[in-house]
Amino acid sequence: MSETTVTTQQQATRTGRWPVVAWGLWDWGSAAFNAVITTFVFSVYITSDSFGDGASAKLGWALAGAGVLIALFAPITGRRADHSGRRTFWLSVNTALVVLASTGLFFVKPSPDYLWLGLLLLAAGNIFFEFASVQYNAMLNEISTPANVGRISGLGWGLGYIGGIVLLLIVFYGFIDPEVGLFGVTGEDGLDVRVTMLLCAVWTTVFSLPVILTIRDDKASRRPRTEVVSVVESYRQLFQTIRLLWQTDRNTAYFLLASAVFRDGLAGVFTFGGVLAAGTFGFSPGDVIIFAVAANVVAGVATIAFGTLDDRWGPKKVIVGSLSCMLVAGTVIFFLHDRGATIFWVFGLLLCIFVGPAQSASRTFLARLIPEGKEGEIFGLYATTGRAVSFLAPAAWSGFIVMGAAVTGVADKDSAEHWGILGIMLVLALGLGFLTKVRATENPASSLSS
Repeated sequence: MSETTVTTQQQATRTGRWPVVAWGLWDWGSAAFNAVITTFVFSVYITSDSFGDGASAKLGWALAGAGVLIALFAPITGRRADHSGRRTFWLSVNTALVVLASTGLFFVKPSPDYLWLGLLLLAAGNIFFEFASVQYNAMLNEISTPANVGRISGLGWGLGYIGGIVLLLIVFYGFIDPEVGLFGVTGEDGLDVRVTMLLCAVWTTVFSLPVILTIRDDKASRRPRTEVVSVVESYRQLFQTIRLLWQTDRNTAYFLLASAVFRDGLAGVFTFGGVLAAGTFGFSPGDVIIFAVAANVVAGVATIAFGTLDDRWGPKKVIVGSLSCMLVAGTVIFFLHDRGATIFWVFGLLLCIFVGPAQSASRTFLARLIPEGKEGEIFGLYATTGRAVSFLAPAAWSGFIVMGAAVTGVADKDSAEHWGILGIMLVLALGLGFLTKVRATENPASSLSS
């Protein structure tokens, strides 16, 4: 199927409500891996004292390694799926691999002997989750029109936040908080966390099935295997797109670079927020989950509220203002880390307030830069550039912990964990610096040639 051809199946999909809901439910289901596993439960568990000294830094290196692999392979997965006409198939495969990785985390017992098993499974889950996200995001054009693409995209984003809140509450009250939870589960041998991993696997499976069963691959659009583009050719086409963009619309290229960097910093805030709360500020696993619920609530509400400011002031001012406020809040957390949990509650939630608006305004900014008719191509590159630098925040987090331990002279790297904040702030500051070079224009003078 060519880019300018819309099949009858696609037309029916675009006009139905259920396909939109089914698509959004994948985002709801993805909260199991994003919110529970990567951010607020398993990452906190794997960096606890039970896994030995330096677990937090090792987590950063594992995620950095995953980011490198994502950067090498994710850019071509969407292009190859589009070319082969098997987008839903690859969404299914990669989602299934995420489920398998989540299930495997059940076997990670609280002992240093299981540290690298947990880190490798978590890294693998991150890789396959990003591959699945490429296919999922590419489906947006199949279930939307130019008139409602923003609302549908926002629906998915919102369902992700809400799904995270619901699942975290189930986990907290069902397994983490009670001395004896559902099915007689206790905290002995980490069983409460490990059973939560099984629940995450089930959650992901159940809420991924609707989109997989609803938005089917169009057999008529599939190309023969002999026409499938090779890996080398896929990379050649990718570099050709980047070169063309640099030659014809450099302002958009600058923004893609800036947004890739600061979006990775934004992801780092949530990825390592729970680890920091537990390791530096003494939050219990239950406290971390309560903070996670509050963080998702303020992030969701702020993202909706800041949409008005985006329209009134323009997205660049929203991004600059959000990143600047986050840098101030992060600096305060670093210097006042020994003042107790209240500091993290106040300034940690302040950080979360500005994460969603910065992400949303980033997408809006690009939408106003894209020449007409190039939306799909440039938004695909937007996803690509973000994944290409997804190792920055984890590497900066771990690198600054190592540096902090050397500067302070502590033998226990976990005692220098708060230095990781500076690594995340550095990534945000770099992105903000690159953003100052971008013109805030809604009608770029240049456009891409075909």
